[in-house]
Amino acid sequence: MCDKGYVNYFEILGLDEHAKPGDVRKTYRRRMKELVGEIARVEITEERRAHYLLEMAKFNAALYVLRDTPIREAYWEARQEVIDLERQWRESEASDEAAAPKLRRTFDRKVRDFLSKYVEELMLDAGRDKECVDASHWDVAHERHAFRILRHYRHRLYKEILERLPLADVTPLQVDWDKRARVVRQVIAGSG
Repeated sequence: MCDKGYVNYFEILGLDEHAKPGDVRKTYRRRMKELVGEIARVEITEERRAHYLLEMAKFNAALYVLRDTPIREAYWEARQEVIDLERQWRESEASDEAAAPKLRRTFDRKVRDFLSKYVEELMLDAGRDKECVDASHWDVAHERHAFRILRHYRHRLYKEILERLPLADVTPLQVDWDKRARVVRQVIAGSG
């Protein structure tokens, strides 16, 4: 089972799932210091700015989510739920075709909710958190630019998830190009 696309904040910081909040803070500060140092050494282009803002937002969100036990548990539970729904949908495609459409709709709703909350909303919330602001120097200008970047990142993750699901290869595109050419010629000739 693939969990690509379901943002993993432990992986972003390079920690295991049992890391303590103190380890999260320590690793976050080290990784953010390295990132801020890297930013200071390079010329900032539009592409680099987008990349660095996304990386900062990921680190900030990782700290924000993983240091707080209730948020961390809710995040991990929601992540596991969408991964389990994907697995159930895959299994239903092979065994119970009647259940597949309902599972697909449920999965789609849950994965959109998960990505909206944990990729967009909490990343923006983390940018307003005092500890994150102090370490990353995140400010209102960052948030304004990050809003578009985070929305694009969320859509990219959603597309990555959908591309590997059964729905993606259900109906291959079949076009009768000869028939299409005849219709176009008729429309152009005005006899359509």
